[in-house]
Amino acid sequence: MPIQAAQLNTLEDILFKQGLLTSDQLSAIKLESINSGQSVDRILIAHNLVPIDKITQAKAQILNVSYVKVEGKAIAANILNLIPEAAARRYKIIPFDEKGEELWVAMADPLDIQIIQFIEKRSGKRVKSFLALSDDILKAISDQYSQNLTSEVTSALKEVESVKPEGEISVGPEILREAPVANIIDQLLEYAIKSRASDIHIEPQEEHTRIRYRIDGILQEKVLLPKGVHDALVSRIKILSILKIDEKRLPQDGRFTFTWKQHEVDLRISTVPTVFGEKVVLRLLPKSAGAPSLLELGLRGGSLKNLESQLLRSHGIILICGPTGSGKTTTLYSILTKISTTRVNVVTIEDPVEYQIPGVNQVQANPAFGLTFASALRSFLRQDPNIIMVGEVRDTETADLAIQAALTGHQVFSTLHTNSASGAPPRLLDMGVEPFLLASALNAVVAQRVVRKICPHCPIELIPPQEVVENIKLILGKFLPASFNVASRLFKGKGCSFCGNTGYLGRIGIFEVLIINEVTIKLILEHASSGDIEQSAVSSGMITMKQDGYLKILEGVTTLEEVLRVAQD
Repeated sequence: MPIQAAQLNTLEDILFKQGLLTSDQLSAIKLESINSGQSVDRILIAHNLVPIDKITQAKAQILNVSYVKVEGKAIAANILNLIPEAAARRYKIIPFDEKGEELWVAMADPLDIQIIQFIEKRSGKRVKSFLALSDDILKAISDQYSQNLTSEVTSALKEVESVKPEGEISVGPEILREAPVANIIDQLLEYAIKSRASDIHIEPQEEHTRIRYRIDGILQEKVLLPKGVHDALVSRIKILSILKIDEKRLPQDGRFTFTWKQHEVDLRISTVPTVFGEKVVLRLLPKSAGAPSLLELGLRGGSLKNLESQLLRSHGIILICGPTGSGKTTTLYSILTKISTTRVNVVTIEDPVEYQIPGVNQVQANPAFGLTFASALRSFLRQDPNIIMVGEVRDTETADLAIQAALTGHQVFSTLHTNSASGAPPRLLDMGVEPFLLASALNAVVAQRVVRKICPHCPIELIPPQEVVENIKLILGKFLPASFNVASRLFKGKGCSFCGNTGYLGRIGIFEVLIINEVTIKLILEHASSGDIEQSAVSSGMITMKQDGYLKILEGVTTLEEVLRVAQD
C-alpha cells in the first residue's frame, strides 16, 4: 500500500539516498519542517535545493506509482479525445497511451479514486495512473488540445472509417478523391503554416503513423494516426505531387503548391521505403517569403562590415560554410538580393531552386540529364555573367571550375560543408585544388549556424551559476567591457501560447567571417591546418561563431543552451 511505503521512506530520506541532499541539508530541512510546520517539498522548492522533477520522481516512489513526463509527447487523437479538455485542465489529468483495455493517464494526484472512476466510466477502460508535474500536464494540455490539430484530424478519421468501416483504406482513385483523406492532409498542412514549420515528417511505425513537424529547427511530435490510414495519406500526397502511386520500393521526389488563406506554399516532396512502409517528408517553401537582409539574418558589427566590403569586389570567391540546415542557402539568397541590379548578369545553378529571386537567372540542376554543377558552370562562362552562384562545391571538378571563373574576372558564391570558416581552405586543398590558385581566388569565408530566439512574449531573467559567468567572460575576452555585469543579462523564455510553450520563437544566425589577407594567403600556400588559420584570423580581429553567439546571449536574443547546442567544439 502507498501509505505503508510513505511510512518506510520519507521524501527527504529518498533524496538523501539518491545523493541529491547532503547530510547537513537533510538535518536542516527536517528541523525547518518541524519548526515551521511546512511540508518538506515546499521547503525544498523554496530553497531551490533539488530540481522539481527529481522531487516529483521521489514522490512517485513513495506512492508506489510510475513517474512520466508528458510535455512534448505525441498523443494519439483517439486517446486524447477520451477526456474533454475542460475536465483535463480542471483535474490536471491527461491520457497519453493505451495498452489493450488499460488507459494510461498522467495525473497530478494519481491516488484520487473519484477522478479515476470518472475516467473509467467515460472511457470504458481500466485506468493506470502515473504521477506527473502539474505544470508539465498543463503544458501538455495546451499543446495537445489548443492546437486544434488533433481534434480536426480525429473528425476526419471518423469520416474515413465511415467510408471503410473495417478500418482498411482502399488507395484507389475513387477513395482518394473523397474529402476525408484530403481533409487530413489539409489539416496537417494548415497546422504547419500556422506553426511556422519548415518540414513535415510522415513516418510509419510498427503500430501507428507518427507526424512530426520541424519548428525553428527542432523536430516535434504532434500527432499519432492509426496505421490503417497511412497508405491512403501517402497515395494522396503522391497524386498531388504527380508521383507513381504503385512504386513503393524506390525513393521518389516531387512537388506541388498548397494555398491556405493568404499563404501560398511550394511543397517539395521526398518519399523513401522503410521497413514499416513509405516515409514522406514535405519541405515547405513559402512563395511570398523574400530573402531577409544580412542584418535580419544576424550579421552585425565588424563581421557585417567585413563581408560587405568583400561584396564590393568584382571578382573572387566567397564561400558560405556550415552543416546541413545551418541556413547557408538563405544567406546566399540574401547576398544575391543585395547585389543583384540591372547592371549585372547573375546566374545560379541550384539543387533545388528553393526561392525565386527577381532579376536572377536561376537554373535547376538535373544530373539525370547531364546538367550538373560542373557542366552548368562551363555553360555559364559563355553567358557573359558578372556573378555566378553555385549551390555547393561537391567535388574537385566543381571547385576547379569555380576558381577558374573567379580568376577570369567573375564574382563566385558557393557553399561548402565545413564546421568553421578556417576549415574551408584545407578542405579545398584536400579536394586537389592548387594552393597558389586558391590563395589568389578566395576572398572570404563565412561560417554560420542558426539558433532559436527567446520568445519576446514571455522572457524571464536567469540567475546563472558563477562558473557560467566565468565561462562567458573567458570566451568573450576583449569583446566584453570590464564593468559589464554578465549575471544580470541572461534570459530565457518561460513558455506561452505564442511560442507553443517552448520559450522560443523564430531563429537567428551566429556567424564568423574570415577575410583572406596576406597572412592567410601565406598559411594556405604552406598547407597550414585549420587551427593555425583560425588562430591567425582571431589575432587579426575575427569574432568566432561562439563569441558571436555569446554576444547575442548578453543581448537577450538567445540562450546559452542554444549556442552550445550548435556551436560547441
